[in-house]
Amino acid sequence: MKTGIIIIFHNNEKEMDTDYFIEQIQQTRNLELCLVNNDSKDNTYGLLRDVKDECDNVSVVNVRKFKSDMAAVKAGARYMFSEFDLKHLGYVSTNMLNIKYHGLNGLIEVITENQDAILNYKIKTLKKKQTLFQSLFSLLDYLKKIRENNTFINVQYQRNL
Repeated sequence: MKTGIIIIFHNNEKEMDTDYFIEQIQQTRNLELCLVNNDSKDNTYGLLRDVKDECDNVSVVNVRKFKSDMAAVKAGARYMFSEFDLKHLGYVSTNMLNIKYHGLNGLIEVITENQDAILNYKIKTLKKKQTLFQSLFSLLDYLKKIRENNTFINVQYQRNL
């Protein structure tokens, strides 16, 4: 049984390095990634399709009318649960990231580096109220709980101080 990761994108063409994304994603195993384009007005959707074409474990969902981050996550979750037998499903939205220092490359790198921890996700690690899908969890919140030393994760939470 695999674990899925949903990443929500909106107008991220300038921040995306598709070659780096492909290189990092090809190093993941037992993770299914769903890249959700939330009504981007630039070429983000085209770049996401390029990544999908090169990676067997990537799906792309195109949301044609802009939705809130959680509505876009739910669209990705519905797709993932209908297509795959998943143990857990994590999510992250690029809109919520502090990408000034590490960019989107930092996000995909932290997923690759922590794939074993993500695969060993324990629902009890996060004390979170139940959602529409009980196995849906915030990837950054989970990684923050288990990996205090990760620079990318720490930078994400500095802006909340």
